[in-house]
Amino acid sequence: MTGTPRVDFALDTYECIVLYPGPAGPALPSETVQRLQSEHAEHMQALQRRGLVLVAGSIDGPAREPAPPIGIGLARTGSVDDVRTVMEADPAVQAGLYQVDVLTFLCPAGSMEFPLAKAGS
Repeated sequence: MTGTPRVDFALDTYECIVLYPGPAGPALPSETVQRLQSEHAEHMQALQRRGLVLVAGSIDGPAREPAPPIGIGLARTGSVDDVRTVMEADPAVQAGLYQVDVLTFLCPAGSMEFPLAKAGS
């Protein structure tokens, strides 16, 4: 299914950030992985402070192979391409520790709130 679903209620549109293990991860030394993970966390916090990312976090637990998602986030900028651009600037993505996809997420209007994003505004 692609496009906006036909429903009889209003929809809110977000950009859904999905983080996957990257191709370089297994070959990177543990010190490099730790540094990149720290830089990734700083990058995400900066995006949240700027109001670009509303919420983001890790996924833990079993998932389908070969590339289970390891993190998700939501943004609300109106542009999947803009969010993809700032996520591709993440040092851990650039180094290949992670890879990112950004998709459109639709849900009933007003069904989600982000109190931490509001507090930072």
